[in-house]
Amino acid sequence: MIRKVFKQQQTSTKIKELIKKYKIPREYLSTNRKSIAKGALIGLFWAFIPMPLQMAAVIAMTPFVKFNVPLAFTMVWLSNPLTMPFMYYMEYKTGNYILGTTGINEIELTLEWFSNHWDTIILPLYIGTIPYSLGVSILVYFLINKTWINSVKNEQYNKNKRGIKK
Repeated sequence: MIRKVFKQQQTSTKIKELIKKYKIPREYLSTNRKSIAKGALIGLFWAFIPMPLQMAAVIAMTPFVKFNVPLAFTMVWLSNPLTMPFMYYMEYKTGNYILGTTGINEIELTLEWFSNHWDTIILPLYIGTIPYSLGVSILVYFLINKTWINSVKNEQYNKNKRGIKK
């Protein structure tokens, strides 16, 4: 099932020319189980960290780890302007809980408020980021691996079952 979703399709000539022109290594575009799982792990890890240029952080990891870069970008985009306030508030509250502090209850979404309270919110925010960034990314990594393996086993079982009936 999962392999059918990522099944190799005929690549358009424009995409092939783009890959050739910019010398993009094929392993950064591969759609095997390990590459997809690592792409999700890396993308979600950076998605939960409140920082600018999350996509640049994904690119900075390419020399060290081979993963599906487009999928990692997609995972990073989960933290977009619509979801960021909720994610960061949740991380801030979690950080306050971990640190045993009460934090600030009245939050305004203005640049002036953030610049005035930056010293107060930065530590709880980043401490609260750790469990979400690590926890969600690792959980999704293992879920993708397990789902993929089960899908392949089911596919082989059904293939063998059809072969026996004939």
